[in-house]
Amino acid sequence: MKKVKKMSLIVLAAGLLLAGCGKGNGSGNAASDAGSKSSEAVKITAVGSTALQPLVDAAQESFTQENANYQISVQGGGSGTGLSQVATGAVTIGNSDVFAEEKDGVPADKLVDHKVAVVGMAPVANKEVGIKELTKAQLIDIFTGKTTNWKDVGGKDQEIAVINRASGSGTRATFEKWALDGAESIQSQEQDSSGTVKKIVAETPGAISYLALSYLDDSLQDLAVDGVAPTAEKIATNDWKIWSYEHMYTNGEPDAGTKKFLDYMLEDDVQQGVVKELGYLPITDMKVERSATGEVKDL
Repeated sequence: MKKVKKMSLIVLAAGLLLAGCGKGNGSGNAASDAGSKSSEAVKITAVGSTALQPLVDAAQESFTQENANYQISVQGGGSGTGLSQVATGAVTIGNSDVFAEEKDGVPADKLVDHKVAVVGMAPVANKEVGIKELTKAQLIDIFTGKTTNWKDVGGKDQEIAVINRASGSGTRATFEKWALDGAESIQSQEQDSSGTVKKIVAETPGAISYLALSYLDDSLQDLAVDGVAPTAEKIATNDWKIWSYEHMYTNGEPDAGTKKFLDYMLEDDVQQGVVKELGYLPITDMKVERSATGEVKDL
């Protein structure tokens, strides 16, 4: 009988504790309360960078499992699309591989930057081209159309097929800025989707393009540049310079519901788990910091 009474008291105490937690801590903690075990629906649409898309999509899956009242839609379309749509209020979050300041026509002063990871990018070729590395000068000559056959850079006697990204792509902007020293690529086949680029390069003899490290696998030949391989360690120190931050922009400060998801993106479990598993670099692993103008300083 005493055991039953003791158990009843424990259950009653637990119920009172849960009830107190449910009341929250007032309006000052609205951000932490939003979406937590609440029935209030929260809808978020994140649009933009296809390089960032796999990470945001994976994070939202685990996040919505714990927060069933959230409905989060993640779409591609390129960094330019993400920035322009979040600027007009058409979407909640604009995903981008580039700083808003780097995009013409985007009111960067109205947008708030939330850096969630770093993405390294690498030139990739069809596995049969016969080479594994290029000098930067050779890379520039290929993408600007001066070199048109792989034999001229030590590979097979085979025509080079450049596969480019669409003009609004943040991946293209990053690649041209840091891999091509600002040179503009030749006009060639353009693709919006990183997944499509990967498939075309893998299946097209003589093809070359560039992809985020998160898309690299044994179906492609990633190319070292000036003897440096595209690895997380080399990116963290800026020895491999073809990288960018992954930004999730909001139009002004995010509301409480959106902030909860953005905060989740920076949690240790996501940064050291999902971020690394998908081939990105956690923000905390970087040894350097790079500004929108390209200035690099040690952390």
